[in-house]
This record gives sequence, structure tokens and C-alpha cells, in this order.
Amino acid sequence: MKSKELREMSDEQLQATLRETVDQLFRLRIQSQTERLDAPSELHRNRRLVARIKTEQRAREIVAASSETPAAAATAVEEDTES
Repeated sequence: MKSKELREMSDEQLQATLRETVDQLFRLRIQSQTERLDAPSELHRNRRLVARIKTEQRAREIVAASSETPAAAATAVEEDTES
């Protein structure tokens, strides 16, 4: 899954995809310890996907926090002015 596809997802879709990917990564790790994997590259692919999803979630948190900060500051100034 490409980063562009992740950016187009909603927060709920990202969270669901992250949950599924982490579960699949767990199963692959267990399978790699108990038997031979058909495609060992799946481990690497899933780890990278988890990282991409977390990066996108963090970027959204930063954008949300930066957009809240000016509004919160403006509200605080308005409250001080009214007093």
C-alpha cells in the first residue's frame, strides 16, 4: 500500500488497517519461529506498512495540534479582553 493511498483514508480506516497489519505481522512472526515462511519478504513489507501508517497518523496529529493552537490562543485573548 502506497503512502498516497494511506493519505486518502479516514482516521478510522487507518486505525483498522493498522490493527489488521499488526495482527498479520504477529502471525507471520510466530509462523517464522515455528516453520519456514513461504514469503519472508512479507515480514519486511508489513513492518514498513505499520511504519507508514503510524507516520501518517502522527502527521495528522501534528496538523490538528497546530490548527488548534491559534484558535485556542485567540479564544484566550478574547476571554482576557472581555474581563
